[in-house]
Amino acid sequence: MEVGSAGGEAGTHWWWAVASAVQLGWAITSYRKGYAGDSHLMPFKAFAVASLFVGASTSAGISCLQGFGIHKVEDVMEVGANLRTRLGIPQKTPNEKTDDL
Repeated sequence: MEVGSAGGEAGTHWWWAVASAVQLGWAITSYRKGYAGDSHLMPFKAFAVASLFVGASTSAGISCLQGFGIHKVEDVMEVGANLRTRLGIPQKTPNEKTDDL
């Protein structure tokens, strides 16, 4: 596997994208097939299908973050700081208290 300049693995976002596609396909197939079997297991089936949809969206989100080069919380904070600078919003200091409450 390729190793990026930050020490992480480059290209791992493709695995997350594949996982997202597989989960979404499995969820749609299960949803369209409907329920067949014992009625006592219906809540389990509904929870399983919902979990597949949630897992697919989470995998897609992680794939997007990694694809854009965001691997750590510090990267997200840097993106936020850059966005604030471009919008002309003053930067927050860690000790700054807000009186919004």
